[in-house]
Amino acid sequence: MLSRVKIIFENGLLGSSSPMDDGVCGHIYTGVAVPGKLELNKPYLMTKFDALADFGVTAGTTEIINGEEVFTPDPNANMYKAVKEHYDIAPQGSKLYFMCVADTVKMSDMVDKTKSYGKKLVEYSNGAVRFLFCFKKDAATYTPTILDGLDEDVYLAATEAQKLGVHTADVCFAPSIVFLEGRHFNGVPADLKGLHQGDLNRVGILIGDTVCGSNGATLGTLSGTLASIPVQRSIARVRSGALPVSKLYIQDKMVEDADVEVIHDKGFITFRTFVGKAGYFFSDDKLATKVTDDYALIPRRRIVDKAYRIGYITLLEELNEELPVDDKGRIPAPIAKSIQNSVERAIMNNMTAYRNLGNDPSDPNDTGVECYIDTNQNVVATSQLDVRLRVKPYAYPKYIDCYLGFKVGQA
Repeated sequence: MLSRVKIIFENGLLGSSSPMDDGVCGHIYTGVAVPGKLELNKPYLMTKFDALADFGVTAGTTEIINGEEVFTPDPNANMYKAVKEHYDIAPQGSKLYFMCVADTVKMSDMVDKTKSYGKKLVEYSNGAVRFLFCFKKDAATYTPTILDGLDEDVYLAATEAQKLGVHTADVCFAPSIVFLEGRHFNGVPADLKGLHQGDLNRVGILIGDTVCGSNGATLGTLSGTLASIPVQRSIARVRSGALPVSKLYIQDKMVEDADVEVIHDKGFITFRTFVGKAGYFFSDDKLATKVTDDYALIPRRRIVDKAYRIGYITLLEELNEELPVDDKGRIPAPIAKSIQNSVERAIMNNMTAYRNLGNDPSDPNDTGVECYIDTNQNVVATSQLDVRLRVKPYAYPKYIDCYLGFKVGQA
């Protein structure tokens, strides 16, 4: 086995942008090639919405026929919609890696780590992609098989997406989260599978779109939001303001008329409104895993993934380093302390300094990170050095109870 640094995610421990590109997104669309401009199965990079024109992609064309305007959608109009919705929120200049594939490619194929779609896009970005989004436009001959309220391929894709997310972390050292459209939702929330019964903590499924009666979802709105906020921030944060969309639908119902609470309780990401507050908001930032999973929420997953990347790069400098040892093969405490300090300093400089961690501001000694190396390890005998790294998340109040009564003055 080759020498290596391995970061192992621990679970069960819990009971605006920084110099790192924390919000880099990757999109995969089904579409058609544009001769000389856009090839299928080839990864690309854009940094602004206007770049779509360079790839020959538009919303469509308008012609005057018999005195009337007739609009013909572009064959890649789904890509146009996704990129526009992304950059309606994400800052111009932010990186968006993308790939177009034939409409015969299933969503489960897009995220299959054995195939050259999602995996290829992450590798093309040199591991920069933090989020992968899959946009599907059905082939004209496609007939979905509905299972648990959705096209059954959505659930298959979710399983494959988890494998891909784990692969990018363990093999590419570039942990990622995959988001899927809740395609062909039958409109009955009670039929949906309970995602909180699974363990897919690198997968999220969105239900809801900006188009009435859509069989897909507005993943562009989700990707733009994630590209624009720091790792610790919830997409459902009310103080961030309403989403920049005029209307949102769950199938053919406006969000305000749909039973979004059941969809939310099933573990899906969807949209909601608030009495007394204009506009639409994400319902929550759930991933398709148990509520007891430390990484059940997007910001927690993002926080630990960022720490993973920093920890890996920092500890890589110690690989095959000459370390002095005592007569029992153990490294001295000052050496262990030096390595611990290097890791903590890197996390502090790249996370604590940007308020990515939930450290107590009233405690100057609380940096939100702790690195520990047990000096009783016989490194000479095993050639292995175990390092414990902990980072502190934020709390996210999901329920607020306020007790209201009359104030009665003292006699």
